[in-house]
Amino acid sequence: MTPDLPPALRQAADRLLEGVSRKGLAEQSARISAQYRAGQTSAGVVSSTADATAYVLTRLPATYAAGAHVLAEAARIAPDFRPRTLLDAGAGPGGASWAALETWPAIGAATLLDSNRAFLEMAQTLAAEGPAALRDALRLRGDLTAPQDWPATDLVVASYALAEIAPARQAETIAALWASSLGMLVLIEPGTPAGHARILAARDGLIAAGATILAPCPHHAPCPLVAPDWCHFVQRLPRSRDHRLAKGGEVPFEDEKFIYLVAARAGVARREPRILAPPNTAKPGITFKLCTPAGTVEPRFVPRRDKQAYAIARRLDWGDVLPGAD
Repeated sequence: MTPDLPPALRQAADRLLEGVSRKGLAEQSARISAQYRAGQTSAGVVSSTADATAYVLTRLPATYAAGAHVLAEAARIAPDFRPRTLLDAGAGPGGASWAALETWPAIGAATLLDSNRAFLEMAQTLAAEGPAALRDALRLRGDLTAPQDWPATDLVVASYALAEIAPARQAETIAALWASSLGMLVLIEPGTPAGHARILAARDGLIAAGATILAPCPHHAPCPLVAPDWCHFVQRLPRSRDHRLAKGGEVPFEDEKFIYLVAARAGVARREPRILAPPNTAKPGITFKLCTPAGTVEPRFVPRRDKQAYAIARRLDWGDVLPGAD
């Protein structure tokens, strides 16, 4: 699935910029980015339509691209999973919901949950000409740190949400998200050591609750990576002119680093080794760093002389699985 925003979402985002000072928007975007880097949460960073507009320009393309990557992988791993209902927890302006509808167009009902009114209003604005499930979505104001009677849905997604929850409250939130999931729970976090630590903690709790981890881990054993190494992946996405202006850069693309977890109640998929770093290609062949179903990290060499295996291996990249290597 392409990392580009869907046409309807791109058009809606472009309409937000009509008549808006690009200089002022770039300054506001820079302020928002600085506040997030300083550890502030959305509650303190995004409090108005102008703030939400700057967020859409600055961060939505990247968070959507990461979500599209993860959900496409979830669909590949669990081809029989066909969700009809969605809960987007900590939805922000709704990027993960759009990615879910791109992955599973048959989703007919969506709930967007967020404590931030400006984000929920922006999500409604962006969805005005989007899929029916998003146009008609139930938008709930709610605090992820105070779980209530959230809707039970086939698919639950929490994208870039755990980072805004105090560590002591995260386990309760994960348990509530899992309780709301009838089929699959997907968590996405920034691809930092801290994001990896949050995903590992969520993974431990979900395994204890009986969940099957489908991705990225091909096993239920403790993570074999040792600090300072950490698990994360990358998605490259194009930058529009306004996006480059807001970011203060000239490069026409950016690389979004993320970490994720896909947990399911049923329909366990075949576990395949996951590529944990960019492949090392040399004249004799390709070497991969793999997380294996045995719960270990191992190098795997595919020689150029093995033409069939090499033809497959040369098309693989960081984050993919290596078929037939378990």
